[in-house]
Amino acid sequence: MSDLFWPGDHRAGDVMSTAAFLDALVAAENAWLAALVDSGIAPRAAAADLRALIRPGDLDEIAAGAERDGNPVTGLVALLRSRADGEASQWLHRGLTSQDVLDTALVLCLRDAMKTITDDIGRQLHALVELTEKHRGTPMLTRTLTQPALPGTAGRKFSVWLTAVLDAAEGLKALPPLPVASGGAAGTFAATTELAGSPEAALALARRWADGLGLAAAHPWHTTRSVITRAGDALVGCCDAWGHLANDIAAATRTGELYEESGGGSSTMPHKNNPVLTVLLRRAALTAPPLGATLHAASAASVDERSDGGWHAEWATLATLTRRTVVAASEAADLLAGLRVGTDRAAANLAAAQDIRAEQQKMAELTGRKPAPGYLGATDLLIDTALERARHYLKDAR
Repeated sequence: MSDLFWPGDHRAGDVMSTAAFLDALVAAENAWLAALVDSGIAPRAAAADLRALIRPGDLDEIAAGAERDGNPVTGLVALLRSRADGEASQWLHRGLTSQDVLDTALVLCLRDAMKTITDDIGRQLHALVELTEKHRGTPMLTRTLTQPALPGTAGRKFSVWLTAVLDAAEGLKALPPLPVASGGAAGTFAATTELAGSPEAALALARRWADGLGLAAAHPWHTTRSVITRAGDALVGCCDAWGHLANDIAAATRTGELYEESGGGSSTMPHKNNPVLTVLLRRAALTAPPLGATLHAASAASVDERSDGGWHAEWATLATLTRRTVVAASEAADLLAGLRVGTDRAAANLAAAQDIRAEQQKMAELTGRKPAPGYLGATDLLIDTALERARHYLKDAR
């Protein structure tokens, strides 16, 4: 895809694109029809590959029709029925409602995005482990509230980022298995129970559908939107972590302590080596939280057995947040892989700082002990702890 409003959007490819969403909608319908046939509810003659019925150009027609119906599923079902053979046309979508299909398609797109993000987080962690190990003892001034604070090391700074990215990674990992959305028009499985013959058979059919899609079975969640808000929170958490490291890098490029290996140029100033990936990561971190907040507002607007506007507000919001997080994950991995330390400048800035040993002198007066060299405290232990945690995560992720 191309998006001049969001440089880097091409990194997300088809993830959570409108084309991918349409594919996921059809996949959901296809798997449901297969479940109906395999369970013996629909006749064997109803078996069909609905994916083969979609043609180039259908996307625009379905999207235009979605305004009439309030969602794209109604038009899609009508299109599939017009092209399917008799039995398949009669049985496809029976027992489902539009929200079942649309929410399940959202979850399928989310699953693909989560896999991409997790893979890029793995690249980030490998790069951060390498940076931390390489620069464990590289002198670097610490700063608090923008001002010089105490002696530190670049390795310790990188280990802090490492911890932040691990927190984000574990936030993704802690999400419950992504579920199908099933339950029919009012979330009671009424139509499915009529088709299957009993409530137990209806729930078994929903489980078969989930298995066919590689998703988890779940009770209806038409107006219980924690599936969406928890996923959104995990995505925002990733952007928070990358914003943290991007802010540190942006500040350190001003002092020459850190720099991107291959920065961006200027249209008028040939000497510039702009920290472009850093800037783009900060952009993602600034815009992700409001999108997450919109998902929570939509969830809070849930009403009755299907929400009148809150549900509809989720789709584009989730798609935008997801794509932007995928882009940021890739940019963060490339940024960290090419990040460099200006060791001479870092050492010079540390040496030029005034009164950064004042706290140490006070501690020495209180204890009567000779000031220790370096005044780095538990830096090595903290680095070791972060590295061990990262290695454990990466080992489990294999």
